[in-house]
Amino acid sequence: MNHSIHSADRATHLKIVVMALVAGIAVAGFAISARTSTDYSQTARVIKAGKPVVLTSSDTLVVR
Repeated sequence: MNHSIHSADRATHLKIVVMALVAGIAVAGFAISARTSTDYSQTARVIKAGKPVVLTSSDTLVVR
């Protein structure tokens, strides 16, 4: 029984490294499989300005 990483032998260090690699591969595999198969292509959308609007009254509080 090794209660400290400093006093652990070579086999214990190897077990820790292997478990970390297995956990990392499992997390990466889950992340890749969780992605949806939607199209991630980006398209530009143009928004044209409409007619000007005049705001005559507002119920919002203006803090200056």
